[in-house]
Amino acid sequence: MKPVQLFATLLLVFGTFHFSQAQSNNADIVKEWERAKAYTREYLDAMPESSYGLKPTPEMRSFAEQMLHLTDANFNFLSAASGEKVPEGYSDLEKTTNKSKENVTKLVMAGYDFAINAIKKITPAQMGENVKLFGRFDMTKGTAIAKAFEHQTHHRGQTTVYIRLAGAKPPQEKLF
Repeated sequence: MKPVQLFATLLLVFGTFHFSQAQSNNADIVKEWERAKAYTREYLDAMPESSYGLKPTPEMRSFAEQMLHLTDANFNFLSAASGEKVPEGYSDLEKTTNKSKENVTKLVMAGYDFAINAIKKITPAQMGENVKLFGRFDMTKGTAIAKAFEHQTHHRGQTTVYIRLAGAKPPQEKLF
């Protein structure tokens, strides 16, 4: 084999390996978001309907507001990362007046669906592209997605205390 052919073959093999690794990584990201969606659903289900308005202290968000805040961020972070527009009626959810268990659950699940579908549309090559989050934070699309995941994990974790204050049992850890 001539050196040029060898180089071309190695480039093809490496490129194919790199591309499949990137696709696998994107699939792994989607899998983690699907796990987070299921886990958050368990939190929504664990909280009694009568306690969706519960605030540990007056200045804190209610349980419903925490979940809606988490969802606003899922829409906004993933919109910035993917270029997908937030669907009509799905912005400023924390300010919604209908904070019933049924409505909050519907909105939160829609936020996760938006995030998961947006991630699926981002190619592995696009993950390294730069975006400006909230008009002031420069980062890659992949980093914006990671920040969104961190944010939803943080706020879901906070609601563990709310569920316990309501006299209910929070879901078992769902790390895997």
